[in-house]
Amino acid sequence: MPTAFVLIAAEAGSEAEVLRDLRQVEGVEEAFAVSGVYDIVVRVKAATMDQLKEIVAGRIRKLNNVRATLTMFVEEK
Repeated sequence: MPTAFVLIAAEAGSEAEVLRDLRQVEGVEEAFAVSGVYDIVVRVKAATMDQLKEIVAGRIRKLNNVRATLTMFVEEK
């Protein structure tokens, strides 16, 4: 099953709201607030790579107060 980790930079002060919204997105398995360059780390799974890309580009990146993302697709070996 295709999996990705998404690092998210949120607008200052909106981290809790973004985290709450992320946890409602279908395919989001886990979402955590973190410290550092990024504010939130999310693990996403989908049935296909196309669905995974749609979740990231079509849902996560379009959430209110998401400033930037960095997506790392897990390579199955």
